[in-house]
Amino acid sequence: MGAIKLIALDLDGTLMGEDRIITPRVRRAIDAAQEQGVVVTLATGRMFSFLVPIAHDLGITAPLISYQGGLIQAADATQPLYRATMDAALVREALEWQKQRQARIVLYADDAVFLTERQESLEFYQHMLGENLVWVDSLDEVLEHHEPIKIIFFVEPEEAEPLRAELEARFGGRMEVTRSHELIVECNPLGVSKGEALRRLAGHLRLSRSQVMAVGDQDNDIPMLQWAGIGVAMGNASPGLKAVADWIAPPLEEDGAAVAIERFVLGSGTTLQASSRSGG
Repeated sequence: MGAIKLIALDLDGTLMGEDRIITPRVRRAIDAAQEQGVVVTLATGRMFSFLVPIAHDLGITAPLISYQGGLIQAADATQPLYRATMDAALVREALEWQKQRQARIVLYADDAVFLTERQESLEFYQHMLGENLVWVDSLDEVLEHHEPIKIIFFVEPEEAEPLRAELEARFGGRMEVTRSHELIVECNPLGVSKGEALRRLAGHLRLSRSQVMAVGDQDNDIPMLQWAGIGVAMGNASPGLKAVADWIAPPLEEDGAAVAIERFVLGSGTTLQASSRSGG
């Protein structure tokens, strides 16, 4: 196992909780890693504009992974390293399917979030989706002027897995379907995942997967943990993510991300034994 040169950190449930506070211990670990020359990036389903102030706050200058891997771009860069969009005709098909099912859907396009109804408070939507919210009469009309990046469905927790399976059966092979939150099922461009984005970023930095560590907490982090040389699941992670992890860190409340960085990057703990996962 080579020395870690790149750390990819999920955001919600990994670096911060509902209060969006990144604790001093986590900040110190990120600072120490960067001072040692290790590249740190954030990898999230959230939009790019949400990530920029967080990256500035943490002193992260590397390309950031947003939209589940649909965009790779540094906070201060004017052009992306990689960008993927969804086929408008496919999105229209999903919107028609949504109307028949009466599901709650949100469309991300051109770094804005488009909604047609407000069933929750403005604070709820800002917390879950970000600040750049636009209410419209029709999401179909948005496609006439904007490039779609992803769509998400809001569900009750017990409805998430059935809806994911239903979407997979209908659209699998044409778009990526994943769960990123207990209330959210996402559809992203085909081939887009945090794992594929991490592979692209590592290639850009001329690093091998053995030099990469990824930390996350939800099923959408599975491809990222599977690709990285060291895949770390938070103690509060989903069962699916824990099943593919090389190591399980303490939960968010116990600064699990910092513990992982201290253990595998800063040398504060025993080193990881060779991975038992197939393919490394």
